[in-house]
Amino acid sequence: MLLDAVLTSNLTPDLMPYMAEPAIHPHANQNPHPYDPSAFYPNAVEHEAHYSRSRSRPSPYTNGNGNGNGITNGERAWRDAHVDEMASNPMFKAFVEQCTRHPDSNRLDMKSFVNRPIPRLARYELLLKGIMESSPEGHEDRDSIPHVIEVIKSLLKETQPGVVSAEQKVELWRYNANLVFKPGEAVDMDLLSENRSLIHAGKLLRQPDTGFEWSGWSELFVLLFDNYLVMTKPKEKDGITKFQVNRRPIPLDLLTLANFTDAPTQRGTGILRGLRGGERGHADSPSVPVPIATPETPSDSRVVYPCTIHHNGRLGGLYTVYAESAQARAEWKEKLEEAIGLRKVVQESNKVFEVETLSADTFLVPSLAAPTHTSWNSENSFTGKVTCSVPFTTADGRALVAVGCAEGVWIGFRHDSRSMRRVLHLKMVTQCAMLEDFGIFLVLADKSLFAYHIEALVPSSPHSANTSQTPQKLNGTKDVHFFSVGSLGGRTLVIYMKKKGLDSVFRVLEPVVGKIQEKAKAPVSLGTRLGFRQQRSEWFRVYRDFFLPSESYDLIFLKARIAILCTKGFEIMDLSDFKSVTIPQRDDPRHEKLAKRCESCRPMGMFRSSENEFLLCYDEFGLYVNRHGDPSRTMGTIEWEGTAERVACHPPYILLFDTRFIEVRRRARDGDEVVCVRLAVEVPCECERADERRRTHHRERNHKVTQDHCGRLDADIDVVFAVLAGVNGV
Repeated sequence: MLLDAVLTSNLTPDLMPYMAEPAIHPHANQNPHPYDPSAFYPNAVEHEAHYSRSRSRPSPYTNGNGNGNGITNGERAWRDAHVDEMASNPMFKAFVEQCTRHPDSNRLDMKSFVNRPIPRLARYELLLKGIMESSPEGHEDRDSIPHVIEVIKSLLKETQPGVVSAEQKVELWRYNANLVFKPGEAVDMDLLSENRSLIHAGKLLRQPDTGFEWSGWSELFVLLFDNYLVMTKPKEKDGITKFQVNRRPIPLDLLTLANFTDAPTQRGTGILRGLRGGERGHADSPSVPVPIATPETPSDSRVVYPCTIHHNGRLGGLYTVYAESAQARAEWKEKLEEAIGLRKVVQESNKVFEVETLSADTFLVPSLAAPTHTSWNSENSFTGKVTCSVPFTTADGRALVAVGCAEGVWIGFRHDSRSMRRVLHLKMVTQCAMLEDFGIFLVLADKSLFAYHIEALVPSSPHSANTSQTPQKLNGTKDVHFFSVGSLGGRTLVIYMKKKGLDSVFRVLEPVVGKIQEKAKAPVSLGTRLGFRQQRSEWFRVYRDFFLPSESYDLIFLKARIAILCTKGFEIMDLSDFKSVTIPQRDDPRHEKLAKRCESCRPMGMFRSSENEFLLCYDEFGLYVNRHGDPSRTMGTIEWEGTAERVACHPPYILLFDTRFIEVRRRARDGDEVVCVRLAVEVPCECERADERRRTHHRERNHKVTQDHCGRLDADIDVVFAVLAGVNGV
């Protein structure tokens, strides 16, 4: 204790000449010295107590000379000066850093000294009581020491939260450094964030997956952070404990408590443990329910209490672990509920996207129990399943949204669900798009691609010049699998794909402005309005034809090229000479494992991360590559929490649409990490069917992304909603 006081006292005069100004400006009623060591050094209490006794004059805080007065003085100085100065006085902070670099400090920072008075304060109560008992009757210590003891108790109460917080930070740093993931399975949980906290930790048991394990049940050390639940197996080596991550960490956004009320069960001992304990030849017996222990019945150490949780992710499902007591299970349940609730509050306050329902009562799907002959008519308004949607703005400024269903196309105002009206009676609509600059609406129905004047569908006035124009069919036979719209080299292009054997054949079309603006030469009829007897297309001319010897899923327009999403990966092609290259590169033997992973997954999207880097999105993972198609970051793949059916980009965020939730990730601009910051944006649906097909289309306008997606509410209604960038997402 005295050595600390001597050290701090020696450091101060050694370093003060190098300070341009006093680290702490003189306070009223304190020593006339340009600085006061007792105001910021950890031994302020001892310093002031000693100084008060030695100066034989009243303390500036009291009217007496006793021990209690000196400690009171030091406590106030320490609390008022030291705690505040580090945060508010840059000069004092620099001074403390110089003290840390001083040779006599043995490279210990000031935190090492600052924390020492806290455990010492706890001893003062006994010491002061002894002093008071030894003091003669009538001495002022008899009156002041009880007050000082109360001050010390109060101070310990005030410092305890700070101590607990500091200890938790140290724990977080320790776990961040000692968590060990399996190769290629690392997850950045952002444990070094200032806002991160460890809510609970403790031992749980896991039953052998096969019911038979040589060493019996395994022990897990489970960590509950405010964003993830992590199951580990501690392993100590050379005095350092490493935590081997047992399974992929579970985001709290995707965690639900399934069952914490099942009856306790009894676990076996395992072959090895049985041999050691004399139960030779007995393997793990199945877990069986046992009577609940009561005060009259002795408890069995092999009785365990099941805790079942559900991970609503791609690699999730039900998972049961076991607590060793009913109290431990209850505590885990309480802490998990607290963590999940806290996570929801934090996510809500930091929401980067808003979900807006576009329609919740228009699109009706026949129930599985309904008669098979049920079809759409004026009395029976079944629309069929929603398959696609696209937002657009007309030339007169109307913000509309088109929704494609099994029974046709509906169009309505974007923020008025009651305005939805069916404008096309087409079967098996799977895709639609809008060429706003040309006023052309494209629809893919029953593998045929049609073009409509938008004025023919939603006229701006009864006398619109184009309302009588007939639709035009852009392909010959019913063989179109998908189409894509975009701009390349200043041209607006429409590219559709049809299959020929195992090859994908593409046709590139370009709108002909003059033909589109011409009036129809033939009057519109019911047959043409319904999609029959279409005349040969004059609105588009053939710009290019090419093929790809592979099955294709989609096509993306890049800055100067196109990217074809196919079984080989991403085929980057120049339409001027049809030269192409496939990424990611798979010829390098170092990427053999990655190549196999890419072959087993489906490419979904490609987005530019920087001038020389792209993010390739598959349905299960993402991968950064450079301009040559080689992996550009050391972390390897980025594993999604869900299975993406569609992807969208609103920099710096990537949106991944699963049937059950929307996963939002923030792309890191620097370094090798991608931080997952938002998961499970609240979707107004209750879909649990993984086989439900969902189509999502997005567009970016005015620095905001509008992402339309359809989600199953129940067996009878399809809900259409939009994901809009909120204040935090702009």
